Amino acid sequence: MSAVAWIAVGSLVAWVWLLVGQGFFWRTDQRLPSRADPDVWPSVAVVVPARDEAEMLPVSLPSLLAQDYPGAAEIFLVDDCSKDGTGDVARALSVRYGGLPVTVVSPGEPEPGWTGKLWAVRHGMALARTREPEYLLLTDADIAHEPDSLRELVAAAESGGFDLVSQMARLRVASVWERLVVPAFVYFFSQLYPFRWINRKGGRTAAAAGGCVLLRADAAVRAGVPDSIRQAVIDDVSLARAVHRSGGRIWLGLADRVDSVRPYPCLADLWRMVARSAYAQLRHNPLVLLGTVLGLALVYLAPPVTLVAGALGGSAVAAWAGGLAWAVMAGTYMPMLGYYRQSLWMAPLLPFTALLYLLMTVDSAVRHYRGRGAAWKGRTYARPEAAPDQ
Repeated sequence: MSAVAWIAVGSLVAWVWLLVGQGFFWRTDQRLPSRADPDVWPSVAVVVPARDEAEMLPVSLPSLLAQDYPGAAEIFLVDDCSKDGTGDVARALSVRYGGLPVTVVSPGEPEPGWTGKLWAVRHGMALARTREPEYLLLTDADIAHEPDSLRELVAAAESGGFDLVSQMARLRVASVWERLVVPAFVYFFSQLYPFRWINRKGGRTAAAAGGCVLLRADAAVRAGVPDSIRQAVIDDVSLARAVHRSGGRIWLGLADRVDSVRPYPCLADLWRMVARSAYAQLRHNPLVLLGTVLGLALVYLAPPVTLVAGALGGSAVAAWAGGLAWAVMAGTYMPMLGYYRQSLWMAPLLPFTALLYLLMTVDSAVRHYRGRGAAWKGRTYARPEAAPDQ
């Protein structure tokens, strides 16, 4: 067989393995597990790190204020050195809508060694612990919750004995680029961290979705978070790993009633979101980067290329193997498109989207080696090779 045919066959073998051997990552049925209302509802402190979120809060914060939770609950919003009046907006919304009590604090600029929103989370958790809550809900300022969201999260944690329950918020898919890139973002995340493996008792895979994390307060103490992960760029995965290592049981699934309201109207917005942490996900290792690029090329780019090359070059093996690999790829993407209520005709476009992600990952590495490091909300963290648990 020709080299093109061998590449096509290799890609097809890879897709057969991904279809059945990677935790059925492509299925979208991992939702909140079976649950029942507890006899006594535990107390909850909701911690919201917010940096320059005055535009998002009017859409998201009222949904937290309106939580229909039978137990004691309080919101702690940490204004992380915002320049747009985030704290004032939060206070005004609290007065306007009522509901759960809100405390707004401003911790000042982070100490050296703290990345992303973890400095704000640290201060929010410290303040929350003065109330001695049994649970902490860590949720971003761009996340909107249905009124029963907190109730359902706590019921799931109590019923299943989980120390951490996290939901992947449904991201916005309004613009053309959001429709093309966002479902693939969740698809690739679940391929890297299959939800079934995470949720399996005694499993070794650990991950969480930072926009919505319910965490037992005593589990946070055992895991030493957030201090133990203070340099982590990918804070949600690092948080889950810390809880898992300390003996905690974790759960992660897709959300039905938790949504991100942050818009990403242009490709540049989505590009920055991915490139910010893509190379950190590869532990800043050039060999892992090379393997990732080659793997993405073989798995996602080779099927359409070998199909066309085989058809034009008269290689039936290359054409059939490439076509079958492309068909399996598209088939595994359809459930995620369905979850996002997108046309299933977008499934064959996944190779193009994967090419974008490949370029974003390479750009993330270029930014790293140019000394720009990871960036978050106007802060840059240069080359955090020593950061634990990336």
